[in-house]
Amino acid sequence: MTWTSLRIAGSSHRDAVIAVLFAAGAQGVHEDGATLVTHFPDSLDVGAIVGMVQAADPSAQCVTAPTSPIDWSVAWRERMRAYEVGSLTVAPPWLTDGCDASRTVVIDPGMAFGTGDHASTRGALRLLQQRMRPGLAVADLGAGSGVLAIAAAKLGGSPVFAIEADPDAMGNATANVERNAVGDVVHLLEGEAKALLPLVAPVDLIVANIVSSVLLELLATFARALQPSGIAILAGILNDERETILDAVAADGWRVLATDDEEEWWSVAIARP
Repeated sequence: MTWTSLRIAGSSHRDAVIAVLFAAGAQGVHEDGATLVTHFPDSLDVGAIVGMVQAADPSAQCVTAPTSPIDWSVAWRERMRAYEVGSLTVAPPWLTDGCDASRTVVIDPGMAFGTGDHASTRGALRLLQQRMRPGLAVADLGAGSGVLAIAAAKLGGSPVFAIEADPDAMGNATANVERNAVGDVVHLLEGEAKALLPLVAPVDLIVANIVSSVLLELLATFARALQPSGIAILAGILNDERETILDAVAADGWRVLATDDEEEWWSVAIARP
């Protein structure tokens, strides 16, 4: 069997594109910085898949090329690595030997976003560690694999609410919560953040690693859901989007507490006056 690689750059709707790729038969999706990379056997119509991707995200730039015959259902595991992010380690289950379980977030990625491999996840984790204190109530919006919710629990957060609209990601998050033995602290809720966040409010800290357009839509919801001294951590923001976010944050009455930059991704912690 021969294979064709598909590289997707410039996507502004990453989650939707990833969902299309898996629905089309991708066995795994690798994030190379801001570029999504996957592979399809030649038995599939890669041209039609490119069309599906561009229908889901017209800004997506797709490049295809022939590649070596590899079983990508297995080979993707070889690309995974453990990441040390502040005092925490994020690692897949097969790379946790010798790790301190209390400071290790074990993530089997499945089809959900959030493995430590993406700079926006690491930015959110660094800001989370700066702001977390034991006993804070936390809401993780767009929880994906559950990595940020699990990290919040291991940093002493309680309760932690992990809100995710994608049922496939929810299944993965549930398995990861069980894998990390934090099921007594992390509560998984399936649905849209705008509807569910008010139901768990008030919380002390919100962390949201999602696309910037959704962050902008949710700023007012964040303000209503936080305790008066609460903090929101926003991630998933490209460097060229930061001024738009800063303008919106200022106009909505927030103040900036801290920022984080890595690669082309920018994250920010904000609070009300």
